[in-house]
Formats: sequence, C-alpha cells, structure tokens
Amino acid sequence: MPEPQYEDGQAIAPTGAGGGSDLAMSEAETLEKMPGAGPLGTGPGPADKPHSLWSDAWHELRRNPVFIVSGLIIVFLVLISIWPSLIASGNPLDCDLAKAQEGSQPGHPFGFDGQGCDVYTRTVYGARNSVTVGVCATLGVALLGSVLGGLAGYFGALPDSLLSRLTDVFFAIPVVLGGLVLLSVVTSNTVWPVIGFMVLLGWPQLSRIARGSVITAKQNDYVQAARALGASHPRLLLRHIAPNAVAPVIVVATIALGTYIALEATLSFLGVGLRPPNVSWGIDISAASPYIRNAPHMLLWPAGALAVTVLAFIMLGDAVRDALDPKLR
Repeated sequence: MPEPQYEDGQAIAPTGAGGGSDLAMSEAETLEKMPGAGPLGTGPGPADKPHSLWSDAWHELRRNPVFIVSGLIIVFLVLISIWPSLIASGNPLDCDLAKAQEGSQPGHPFGFDGQGCDVYTRTVYGARNSVTVGVCATLGVALLGSVLGGLAGYFGALPDSLLSRLTDVFFAIPVVLGGLVLLSVVTSNTVWPVIGFMVLLGWPQLSRIARGSVITAKQNDYVQAARALGASHPRLLLRHIAPNAVAPVIVVATIALGTYIALEATLSFLGVGLRPPNVSWGIDISAASPYIRNAPHMLLWPAGALAVTVLAFIMLGDAVRDALDPKLR
C-alpha cells in the first residue's frame, strides 16, 4: 500500500490513481461552485435570501397585466378626484336651459343634460364623491371588522359567540332596504351619513373573514412558541398574528371597494344617498333615466364611468387575491 506523503506538515490522501489531492481545497472548490453560494467564508449569497409573502406577491403583481391596467385606471380616478380641474375647466353647477339635452358640441364633448349642464364636467367632478365614499367606507369597514373579528377569533369563547350572533343580526338586514329606511331620515347633505351607513352594515363580512384568518394563524407553531416564552396578548396579536392574517382581509376589502361605489350610486339614484347640489354619478343617472330615448348621452357617460370604476376595483381585487394565494400561482 502506498504510504501517505507529507508536504509542509499536511497529509495528502492517497487516491486510486496513485496521486494525491488536498481534501480541504477540494471541498472549498465544491462550495464555491454551488449555485447561490457566496465567497468562501461569507455564507449564502443573495440568491439564498428568503422572500416574504409580500415581496413574492409584489413580484407577481408587477407581471400581471390585469393589475397594471386596473392600477392605471384607479390612479387616474384618484387624480381627477383630487384635482378635477386638470381635465375639466368648467363648473359642474353652471347650467344653461337653452342647451338642455343637446348633443356633443365643440368644447362640450359629452353634450348637455336636462338642465343644460355640461355632462363631461359633471362626469369628471362626479368621481370625487364616488371615490371618496368608496375609499372611506372600505377603510372604516376594514378597520372595524378586522378589530372585532380578530379579537373574537383570538380570545374565542364568549366574545366569539357574541360576535357570531351579532353578525347574524346584521346579515339579516337587506342593504338597500336598510339604506332607504336609515338615510331617509337624515337631513345632512354630505357624504358622511352614506359612509356611516355602509360601515354599519358592511363590517360583519370583514369580521368573519378576519376571525377565520386569526383562528388559523394563532395555531401556528411560531405563535405557540411565542406564547410559551411569555409574550403578552398585544404582542402576539400585533407582532405574530396580524401580519400573517391580514392578507384575506385586504383581498376582500379591495373587491368590496368597487361594491361600495356602486352602492352609493344606487342609493343616490333612489334619492336617499347624496342629494343635489352634490355632484354624483348616481344623481346624474337618476336625472337622465326619463330621457334615455331622446337624449341617451345623458345616461351613457355617467353610467359608463361608474361601470369602468367598479370594474377596475374588482379587477384589482382579483389580481391581489391571485398574488397573495400561493395555491393560485
């Protein structure tokens, strides 16, 4: 048998071919050639950095054309809601009865309504109230529903039973009928009664979503380990459970935002939502419905703006749902 040779005090292992190889150098070269490995002694490279749910979701959203299209539409709607004068220089309340129900003219591409008001200007300014109601109602519903549902799902027992019975009561109230009853006695001519009504009847759905998500998250091992180490209830809820239970709430709230915009238009159409002199798509649709045969442009433009807005938020919600659910990738 060949004997081990020594070079500078280091042993060189014999090989079947009769030569020698430095085992330490061989292992180092192997590690350097591994995919994703960094320089020797520096640990894993950037490719081995773990990705969070949100970073993976953002990566998926950036490649989704549905998200890009809906996002651009929503950004445009938000801009004209804040600064409608960017694309409409007129006043939505300036009317000329001599031009009532007239069609498109230079400087007035959408024509005039039954009062001689510029349909284009009113359509642009109508986005402000509709988007304001939708966004504020969604934020209120998400906040109230998440807090109540999260607490009930975390503590269980009596709080969970009380919330379940309370949500059953609210689910039994028809939304449109409830709006007709509650908003018909309100004298305020602002958006806040409409927003308050939507929050009052909309939070049960989000609370059930949050409750189920919290119940699932609190059974994970990392939550049990934190509880065993003595973590307080607020720390468990805010640090360990909420970040991992909020994704379903965000998806449902995003889709519901378009629904609340449509609900505001429905209530305004029925005369119990926003009222003149407020400018709203629902008010314009209600005023134009008797003239749909003689002047269809009065109805088509505000109704089209409402349909595009609702569709954009629903498409955004679908894209967010697909990105946050690994099973759908």
